[in-house]
Amino acid sequence: MRHGKKVNHLGRKTAHRQALLSNLASSLILNKRITTTVAKAKALRKYVEPLLTKSKEDTTHSRRVVFSYLGNKESVKTLFGEVASKIAERPGGYTRIVKLADTRQGDNAEMCLMELVDFNTLYTKDGVAKKATTRRSRAKKKKETTEGPAAEGTQEATETQAEAKPKKTRAKKEKE
Repeated sequence: MRHGKKVNHLGRKTAHRQALLSNLASSLILNKRITTTVAKAKALRKYVEPLLTKSKEDTTHSRRVVFSYLGNKESVKTLFGEVASKIAERPGGYTRIVKLADTRQGDNAEMCLMELVDFNTLYTKDGVAKKATTRRSRAKKKKETTEGPAAEGTQEATETQAEAKPKKTRAKKEKE
């Protein structure tokens, strides 16, 4: 029984598991997004989040500690450069796991997309896509024009509209 044992061994021995997590973490830091199995992503989250927290403090000691986990100079440079500047204000939760609908063909394993939260512009306030305008927004445009600097032109337009309405009503009365 494995009561109280929280480490997912992922069917590998210790050295193989550490190498796997190190490579996955380096790929995640360099590419900002990877596709992997759900089990590996959950194990990777426990592995990489403390490293991301360490990267907030750019000291020689923290760089050496992170390098001992990753073993890749390029990923350490990227982590302490562009990644650390983006996650500086975030108190935690640097990664997101999005489960994909399809499974892996060979063994039917559940697949997911793991990404760094601050590098996906779809969900941030700055990267929110503008909604498509609808016909209902025309009323807003009229209000904006009446409040705008060209108030004289809009008054003339409303006067011509007021003149047009009685003509239509006169035509209806004549038909009756």
